[in-house]
Amino acid sequence: MISQTASNGAHASAWDLVVRLAEADGSASHPHMLRLVRGAPAQRNLSDAVHALCAVHGDHPGMVEDALTRDAQPAAHDWLAAAARGFAAERAYLAQLLVAVGPLPSTPGQSETASALVGERHALEMLARSDRAGCASGAVAALLHDWGPIRRVLDVAAMRFGVDVSRSAFPAEEDTARIVTALGGSPGTERAVSFGAQQLFAQHRGLWSLLEARASARGDL
Repeated sequence: MISQTASNGAHASAWDLVVRLAEADGSASHPHMLRLVRGAPAQRNLSDAVHALCAVHGDHPGMVEDALTRDAQPAAHDWLAAAARGFAAERAYLAQLLVAVGPLPSTPGQSETASALVGERHALEMLARSDRAGCASGAVAALLHDWGPIRRVLDVAAMRFGVDVSRSAFPAEEDTARIVTALGGSPGTERAVSFGAQQLFAQHRGLWSLLEARASARGDL
């Protein structure tokens, strides 16, 4: 359980909780993610990661658009709209990479993988479409925060497969921090923000663990 007291003794804001959840359970510390951005990862592992990320985040509407449409917290509308515009560019980047990396690497248990990815996408849709004020905001805040390490993997793949590395166009982190702090301004919405973020990070950790298992099954670790 993440403590809700900041290091200086003050109560942690909703954004503080998102950041601390990321430090504990975000993509950045997962061994397979680190394997993909360090050294010279196997091309099949990079290709597999691009295919999986496209399966989960490559379709429109995605979870940011779902959260914007549901509008459970009207105060989040402008921030979500800006995040949706940024994520549209990320989907275009994913689409370029998907073409460049070629076919999905042949791996034992492909049907189980496909089912797992569908399940993960469904879980993210449920978070984004939640009517609980703060839940979708927390999930989107976690997605934007976690996209940093994910982007490192995509950029490594781009350089390996000859795709121009594009710049992200998400809202500035300081703006996200300020807005998420306000969106989680009551105890109830703060808990909902924390829950949404925790669930997003758990889904991403599960994705990296799945990719790690697939790489092991191919003998690519």
